[in-house]
Amino acid sequence: MLGAAGWAVQDARDANLAASRGVAVREFILEPPHGRADYLLFVDREAVGVIEAKPEGATLTGVEWQSAKYLDGLPDWVTSALEGALPFAYQSTGVETRFTNTLDPEARSRQVFSFHRPETLAAWIRDVQEDPLAPTLRHRLTKLPGLNDDGLWPAQAAAIRNLERSFAENRPRALIQMATGAGKTYT
Repeated sequence: MLGAAGWAVQDARDANLAASRGVAVREFILEPPHGRADYLLFVDREAVGVIEAKPEGATLTGVEWQSAKYLDGLPDWVTSALEGALPFAYQSTGVETRFTNTLDPEARSRQVFSFHRPETLAAWIRDVQEDPLAPTLRHRLTKLPGLNDDGLWPAQAAAIRNLERSFAENRPRALIQMATGAGKTYT
């Protein structure tokens, strides 16, 4: 899975962070008491995240705490892409994969289809550096500008405002229900 997403997978004792833009280092030892990360992810030779690997069939919800404990505790010789804890954590069985972006306002684990490519994580790191007050999509959704409701029917404006509020409240799903003739096509 990691290789298909563009990661070079290496053992910790033989790691060469210059081998690829994205390197996943297996069995990386952190500072005590943080333990050993199953995989430490490096993009452009800087640490960006961790992967907690579990056996196939294991339940991943509820193990976020394990990968979270690896986000801190980098040895002094390791360069982190951002100050503080690493921003990205994965939990995976090889069949199911969950992801947490700790930069989100209310970070939570969510299911993803595969690991993100190194280029994607690099772009997200760049977003943080360019706009530290709104580094992620979830942050930006909480800061949407007011709706210009010129030309909208009241039902359309209400539907859009409710959808924007749902986004701002970090709800993963939304449904817009409007009566026939209320302007659904245009909304």
